[in-house]
Amino acid sequence: MLLMTAIALSKNNIPIRLPDKRWQHILEEHPELVDSKTQILDAIAQPECILEGRESELLAMQEI
Repeated sequence: MLLMTAIALSKNNIPIRLPDKRWQHILEEHPELVDSKTQILDAIAQPECILEGRESELLAMQEI
């Protein structure tokens, strides 16, 4: 499946780029989100909460 690179602005106005490889990773881990691209981009822009990941990355979270 070919997906398109997307960019969403984070809550801190930082552009978050999601290339095909990242989309594939998301869908491998969460196949239930295959038709939720808009909702995933919304979660980046307007998360319900932000958590710190294992490698100090920030994870935007939103219940879908």
